[in-house]
Amino acid sequence: MDRALIERYREGADSLARGIAGLSHDQLLAHPVPGTWSIQEIVLHMADCDLIGAERMKRTIAEERPTLVAFDESAFARRLHYQEQDATLAAELFRLNRLMLAAVLEWLNEEDFARVGIHSERGPVTLAEQLKTHTEHLEHHLKFLHEKRGMVRIAP
Repeated sequence: MDRALIERYREGADSLARGIAGLSHDQLLAHPVPGTWSIQEIVLHMADCDLIGAERMKRTIAEERPTLVAFDESAFARRLHYQEQDATLAAELFRLNRLMLAAVLEWLNEEDFARVGIHSERGPVTLAEQLKTHTEHLEHHLKFLHEKRGMVRIAP
């Protein structure tokens, strides 16, 4: 496993807070691209996904072939009131979660990264694959966050 991936994961810790810095409540809640999530919804989605991902990775480290339960991200956004939550608090939760798990990942050896969890939809997945998925997931959503940030900044 390329240990630089752990650093990429850790470096993402502050990205949501930087991405929303200086935005007003209205800008966070704006939908500059109709039919897609607001910046706030992206931040809350990332916080939830990272908490779930951390729990899955920890279970993969600690348990033998644990079941990693899938979840419905759209239902989370809809039913957990993403529009009403505090994006700054979610970004801080995301930051702390990333930093804590990155420290654990640093202590692991190559055999640990080969450990497997059984995802309820995708089947067997190694710890290294999970880390890569969560690192790239943030990078994927940051593109949308920054695109929308540019749109809400120039809006009247």
